[in-house]
Amino acid sequence: MPQLFGLLWFIFMLVPLIVLQRLLHREIQAVFLILTRDSRLTMGIFAMLFLPGVFLHELSHFVMAKILRVRTGKFSIFPKSLPDGRLQLGYVETARADVVRDSLIGAAPLIVGTLFVAYVAVYHLQMRVLWDAFRNGQFDLFWLGVRALPQAQDFYLWFYLAFAVSSTMMPSESDRHAWLELLISIAVLFGIALFFGAGPWMLSNVAPRLSTFLSSVAVIFGLSAFVHILLILPTLLLHKLLARATGVDVA
Repeated sequence: MPQLFGLLWFIFMLVPLIVLQRLLHREIQAVFLILTRDSRLTMGIFAMLFLPGVFLHELSHFVMAKILRVRTGKFSIFPKSLPDGRLQLGYVETARADVVRDSLIGAAPLIVGTLFVAYVAVYHLQMRVLWDAFRNGQFDLFWLGVRALPQAQDFYLWFYLAFAVSSTMMPSESDRHAWLELLISIAVLFGIALFFGAGPWMLSNVAPRLSTFLSSVAVIFGLSAFVHILLILPTLLLHKLLARATGVDVA
């Protein structure tokens, strides 16, 4: 069904990005832990590596809360170990509001991060040309463009920023606390609209626009996943080489 293409493409790009993020984070931490043999130092280096993304993530929460007139508290971009063993790279304290405002505040890093990656990809890394070549099956042209990427002005700076932001833009579990309630509310409203016969109108007028929007977001997720793929293979290789050279490995 054409109206569902955007949603399917969105899910198809989102799931690999989440998996790639977690895998790359784990491998980077393993490399640092083998090199330093110190979990606290590893945590500090890891946090510094992703500092631009963490800063934008927390700033997005803060600014969105201010825009929506929700009270804010402490703001931190310094890492902290949680009781369950997870690493919290930063946080912003915000007061609880209604489900819509809480959902928007939680989604702010994803919104801002996606826009930032899109800006870098289009205006600094020229990845739109690569995407068009890949989508049209021009794989020779695609790989030629990939090899030429490092020649772009300030490539390594923008590549690093795109990586740091895209790798930290996903909302945390606490960011998503209001999403289920919002989705249920939307589903109820959607059901009521269908009951009163608005289905054909939504299918003709709402679904195509929503599909186009989700397809655009999916492209950015795909570019973010591509950035992670470029870094995962050398990181995996470095992990294995260090483990073999030192005789120390971490799961």
